[in-house]
Amino acid sequence: MINNYNDNLAIKDDYLVIAGKKFSSRLIIGTGKFSSSEELKKSINSSGSEMITVALRRVNIDDPDDNILSVLDPSKYIILPNTSGAQNAEEAVRLAHIARAAGISDWIKIEVTPDPKYLLPDGEETLKASKILVKEGFKVMPYINADPILAKKLEDIGTVSVMPLGSPIGTNRGLKTIDQIKIIIEQSNIPVIVDAGIGKPSDASLAMELGASAVLINTAIASAGNPSLIAKAFKLAVIAGRMAYLSGLPEESNKAIASSTLDWISKL
Repeated sequence: MINNYNDNLAIKDDYLVIAGKKFSSRLIIGTGKFSSSEELKKSINSSGSEMITVALRRVNIDDPDDNILSVLDPSKYIILPNTSGAQNAEEAVRLAHIARAAGISDWIKIEVTPDPKYLLPDGEETLKASKILVKEGFKVMPYINADPILAKKLEDIGTVSVMPLGSPIGTNRGLKTIDQIKIIIEQSNIPVIVDAGIGKPSDASLAMELGASAVLINTAIASAGNPSLIAKAFKLAVIAGRMAYLSGLPEESNKAIASSTLDWISKL
């Protein structure tokens, strides 16, 4: 286990397990777009997150003190390098190899986004890169469109999670792919982490109520007026959503149902 932040747990011993690692927190934090390193550190602390994702293109391997990794304590967090900016499987694999060779991590978040406007992930190239890296012993966490068929293919080749988007990355539009996410969760035997598009704590809570294993947040925290405060709000929202899911949510009804019966009137 990385860190035992018990105040991250919805109930006792309700840990998130990815690739055999136990996490108290079900909130993963991205590191882009923050106004300063200090603001990033404050937000991470407020979030209680134990897994932090870092774009490899922002890591200066030749100068460890001049990159985002200098802000993060690897004894406290799992560092999840991501291949943001990769246009195809070959580039994603090359970036993963750089991360491993530099001793950063053998965890890798695969992002293959050849479309510069909408940054939607290329499923074919993502699957191709994932196959290669799983065989090489990486703990692969692929970012994908909310595609249940692709999610199952990735699970079948040995990825340690799947990360479907809620809406296009950085848009803060919430869960626009909710029906597909429900199917992915229903069919998955590995953690489903909703990634991209979550803009409000209520969006994160909804994802957790659906049964998602975790959520990944970056833009919604980094671009907020008070990043560390909203990071705490996301932490609490994730816990609340998880608690709601574990409680067994009541079924919806198309008809009004009285909250108390009128049987007592007949006894008057």
